[in-house]
Amino acid sequence: MRGLLAATIEAAEAGDLAAVAELAEAFSGPLTFGTAGLRGRIGPGPHRMNSVVVARAAAGLAAYVLQQGGGRVVIGHDARTDSDLFADTTASILAGAGLDVLLLPRQVPTPVLAFAVRYLGCSAGVMVTASHNPPQDNGYKVYLDDGVQLVAPADSQISTFIAAATALGPVAELPRGESWTVLGDDVIEAYVAAAAELVPADRPRHISVVYTPMHGVGGSTFHRVLERAGFAAPIVVTEQAEPDPTFPTVAFPNPEEPGALDLALATARAHQADLVIANDPDADRCAVAIPVGGRGSDEWRILSGDEVGWLLGWWIASGSAGLPTDGTLAESIVSGSMLGDIAADTGAAFTETLTGFKWIARVPGLIYGYEEALGYCVDPARVRDKDGITAALLVIAMAAELRAAGSDLQGQLDELARRFGVFATRQMSRRVDDLARIGQIMEALRANPPATIAGLAVTGFSDLAEGVDGLPPTEGLRFWLDSGARVIIRPSGTEPKIKCYLQSVVRNVADLDHARLVASHQLDEIGQQVQDWLR
Repeated sequence: MRGLLAATIEAAEAGDLAAVAELAEAFSGPLTFGTAGLRGRIGPGPHRMNSVVVARAAAGLAAYVLQQGGGRVVIGHDARTDSDLFADTTASILAGAGLDVLLLPRQVPTPVLAFAVRYLGCSAGVMVTASHNPPQDNGYKVYLDDGVQLVAPADSQISTFIAAATALGPVAELPRGESWTVLGDDVIEAYVAAAAELVPADRPRHISVVYTPMHGVGGSTFHRVLERAGFAAPIVVTEQAEPDPTFPTVAFPNPEEPGALDLALATARAHQADLVIANDPDADRCAVAIPVGGRGSDEWRILSGDEVGWLLGWWIASGSAGLPTDGTLAESIVSGSMLGDIAADTGAAFTETLTGFKWIARVPGLIYGYEEALGYCVDPARVRDKDGITAALLVIAMAAELRAAGSDLQGQLDELARRFGVFATRQMSRRVDDLARIGQIMEALRANPPATIAGLAVTGFSDLAEGVDGLPPTEGLRFWLDSGARVIIRPSGTEPKIKCYLQSVVRNVADLDHARLVASHQLDEIGQQVQDWLR
């Protein structure tokens, strides 16, 4: 880092404007610690991810854990640049504070760390990962003793301790320990065994799956889970099979991004597979693609996060998965609202939460939760977070059982549409150079909310900042329209973006193809008006 800093300073002194801008941003202030922990670009400076910033965050976490009574802390890391270094730095600071530190033995998916917190009875957990962020980023997720990512007021309390550690002086003077426990494979094996138990032994297993870990750390664990559950090994996208922090085959390591699944789809066509499964680099998200018209088709379709969420919700709540059905289905407020209809139809309770699994996982009696950004919690008793590996396993099991019955995932989506209506959803966003523009857009809509959107009457308007339907206050606006259509607009919590979540609904479906065309056209018209708001 010192060499990089010196080179950047030298370039700035020579008049390199990009170097000047980099120094200004890197030293603009501390990287904020919040409910997502830390996340930012790797590099020197207090506004970057580096060993100094990580050490101070670890010191703040250590002080918080000691205030809560102490105990054990488990640490995991992915394969991103410097993840192993940041994990070791965290371990040394926590050990130096007198805590009992457990380090997972190698690169692991985030769900394994979330599992380990409760399985080992820890007071906290740390996962070094930037999930699906760009290659130049890294991050630091913190879990509390309940196995869920932290929420307020713990985040602000840890931030206060980080500030206190920073005020003490140079990071080199922080106490460090050299003694911590590097765990064996026991925890990973326990996770694999627990995951495999989610599929009853007497269910069909015949299915052809193409899988990509997208240069991340999910591959080894996913293979072990599939084998333990009795499924054949997947066809792996060889170009993306091994962890690689540069993510050389994708422009952006996120399965939601255009082009990210191109290699997986090409592999599926070549092998005439039934299904494509993709994990993001830390394997807490799961993407699914299916052949249009059935196996052997050259045309494939990537399912939306909502479509996968509805399929899994139906599979679990209807009892078809063989998992507990006495409890609550939950989704984030920006996710498509069909899950509420599925809950009512199956007799399950239902609730909405704010965005983020730190809220979904805390729902009492949760049996399943999801958010539209490819996050699914199918085993909340053991992993209280989104888990792309167990979600993938249940999707595969569902597809195998439907195949044995002469149907497929598209057929089941058709059945859900006939029963509940066609729900079409879409996300739109606008990246801004000036953050003030986001506030201006929000305030204009708040002061003068529209009476109609795309010719549909606005039947309900909620300012989420005031707290609605029992939810904590959050910055956002929600508009309900005729027939269940909906628009939610909110600032991104991690990027300079304003995000919009659109939904159109066509009920009483007689002609499914026609209903989908109507819903799609309505969604386009809603999107056009929303786009005007963002200019």
